[in-house]
Amino acid sequence: MTPALASGPTPAPPSPASPSTARALNDRLALRLLQESGPLTATQLKTMTGLSRPSVADLVDRLTEAGLVEVVGESGEQRRGPNAKLYGIIARRAHLAALDVRTDSVTAVVTDLLGHPLAEAALPVGAPEDAVAALLRTAREVGAEALHTVVIGAPGLVDPATGELRDTTGLPAWHRDLVTALQRSLPAVVVVENETNLAALAEQRLGVARDLDSFVLLWLGAGVGAAVVLDGRLRRGASGGAGEIGFLPVPGTGALPSATDCGGGFHALAGREAVTALAAEHGFAGPAEDAVAGAAGEPFLEALAERLAVGAAAVAAVLDPGCVVLGGELGRAGGPALAARVADRLSALIPVPTAVRATTLGGSAILSGAREAAREAAQEVLFGG
Repeated sequence: MTPALASGPTPAPPSPASPSTARALNDRLALRLLQESGPLTATQLKTMTGLSRPSVADLVDRLTEAGLVEVVGESGEQRRGPNAKLYGIIARRAHLAALDVRTDSVTAVVTDLLGHPLAEAALPVGAPEDAVAALLRTAREVGAEALHTVVIGAPGLVDPATGELRDTTGLPAWHRDLVTALQRSLPAVVVVENETNLAALAEQRLGVARDLDSFVLLWLGAGVGAAVVLDGRLRRGASGGAGEIGFLPVPGTGALPSATDCGGGFHALAGREAVTALAAEHGFAGPAEDAVAGAAGEPFLEALAERLAVGAAAVAAVLDPGCVVLGGELGRAGGPALAARVADRLSALIPVPTAVRATTLGGSAILSGAREAAREAAQEVLFGG
């Protein structure tokens, strides 16, 4: 990502790094390369880090003794000897969990330190203690006796100061109880994050926003939400409420939203119920995803694009993100065809150039983002952050 520009006096040149600091930086660089590229030989590490051969040998010895890397094979069938050994991160060093908590379901994935999924399970809804027991049972089935880091994606506001899930109107009380039960029961780092923010992380790392420094994810599902990424950084806002676009007052709803009801806001135009009703007006009685995928016909898609462009225009006119990603189950169902229609309407509403892209991740983005967040958090601790 492009670094943000800073203003103020020119800082003094940094002091030369101590040998221990230099070693720590080199170790982290090597671990990052192993994370991104997979197993590497000492020769490859030398080329990619620019370090001398003795420095790379010392580095490999340190990481091996620390239990972070191990020999995982050899490079080439004909080559033998120390230079042919392939070194890789020990993925089993820690086990992690990612949870996608919806209003009526909880899905959990247990992964290794590299974020590779080992097991997935649906956890009981409404009974926090049972859900925790089911998560631990799933972890034990894949050899994880303890979890190092757990990241939970949930609807609602997360206090950026405390990391707590706030009591949000319209969400079941067991959401907060589940977070509390996990924090109380597990000797792990337990982090809760807004679901749309995690979906944006997935788009940034794995999806259609990988080449972007700034974008807004417009989540289209049962509800609507937005996540804001500017200059490579997720922006949560002072209270954690950045992106609560469902409450955005917009024309066409016949009412105004309130602090406890988004029914008169953008949600009334773009939430699943509203999209289903719009499809019915165009003679289609099937699921909203099928309607958005084109089954409800061209006039429906044109009308839906008009609605989505209203919310996207308000966000783009204020933030100028350069790109809006249509996410969630409905964003994926609409695909490039819907994105192109929204982009066309958007260009007529605001003077700010704004591309529109459709997610390829859909609803799985929340779980993918939680996995990425858990992996990054655990590696930051274990790799000497």
